[in-house]
Amino acid sequence: MVQLRTAISIGEAIKRVMTDTKNQPTETIDLIQCANLFLAEDLIANEHVPAFDRALYDGYAIRFEDTMEATKTNPIVFELIGEIGAGFIFSSTVNAFQAVRIMTGAEIPASCNAVIMLEDVEQFTEDHVQKIRITQVVSNGERVFTKGTEIRQGACIASKGTQINPGVIGLLATFGFHQVNVRKKPIVGILATGSELLEVDEPLLPGKIRNSNSYMLLSQVVQAGGEAVYLGKLEDDLEKSIQVIQEALQRVDILVTTGGVSVGDYDYLPAIYERLGATVLFNKIAMRPGSVTTVAKLAEQYLVGLSGNPSASFIGFELFVRPLIRKRLGNPYPHLLSAQAMLADDYPNPNNFTQLIRTKCVFENGHIVVASNGLNMSNAITSIAGADALAILHPTQTGYQKGEMIDILLLSAEKGQKHSVFGGDEDA
Repeated sequence: MVQLRTAISIGEAIKRVMTDTKNQPTETIDLIQCANLFLAEDLIANEHVPAFDRALYDGYAIRFEDTMEATKTNPIVFELIGEIGAGFIFSSTVNAFQAVRIMTGAEIPASCNAVIMLEDVEQFTEDHVQKIRITQVVSNGERVFTKGTEIRQGACIASKGTQINPGVIGLLATFGFHQVNVRKKPIVGILATGSELLEVDEPLLPGKIRNSNSYMLLSQVVQAGGEAVYLGKLEDDLEKSIQVIQEALQRVDILVTTGGVSVGDYDYLPAIYERLGATVLFNKIAMRPGSVTTVAKLAEQYLVGLSGNPSASFIGFELFVRPLIRKRLGNPYPHLLSAQAMLADDYPNPNNFTQLIRTKCVFENGHIVVASNGLNMSNAITSIAGADALAILHPTQTGYQKGEMIDILLLSAEKGQKHSVFGGDEDA
């Protein structure tokens, strides 16, 4: 089925995808199960950290004012009256010129205000009493981790939309959040189209190719924060395909198809969208690869048609599906992180569409330098593996020269950015 298509900019396509996107519902789960999920609410510190004044090093807890006259020629003698291990408290009063042996992390006695390290004193016994000599002035609060220094009670320790990484888990455990309110993962179904496709465990046959795109996309879904569901393959039969997609839409929030969005006689997805009553947001983008990327919406569900070519499919997902998943999870930084980089190669040919080149990054002379990661073709798979970034070559009639500075999108950065480098989503 041949369909008229008008190319729109990448920024406009992003705007159409991201506008009116709803957040996922929430659920409360145990902390031990929430790795890589996204917070559904701000979490507020319910106590100070540290919760008490504690020793930063092994040493002796003292009153700093008792050391004001201490010098090497005028040592001050302190009576040693006890010992405090981590997890224990010293309930007695420490008076003037008295000291308590203290371990790292232990609570400072209420009447003390400083810690002097072991190597800075001389310990001795006099008349069966343990004592120490101090030959230096100690400042108020020296080597003491003061209550509330790190976080004050009432401060926001993790904001909604934050992805829960190991550091965040440790922080939540510190404050006793044994259960956490998170966004449910959007369920993202992957359907491949084309009778030429074989499963990965099938032997290669003449005229056939293995279904690599589906497995690549399933991994991308997981990396973006969604729940990936493999739905198999569509055959080149319109009525059967409509039935399969209708059934798939009963299970998923986002349906991603790979292949079937071109302009050939066997590319049925445009007709399927029409039969379903879905609103097509766009069906062509001014970019290479992936110009035939198509997105439609049916109520709150998204139907994303990616190219069957591996590089085009990969890039289409990163530009449109990844931020859609992240926004539904409430993450304020849904787009790939951008940076400036220097080209290591010439790209002399003029281009009317924005080109996205799979590249490797190195750091040279204070700059990120990017070089092509392999065959720069839409149907190439090898250039994706090991790629660090997508180099953005905007339309030009003069081409690009080695050494020019361009924008890149970093593929491995955990944190993204609020707005796309292509624009278009500021009011989405």
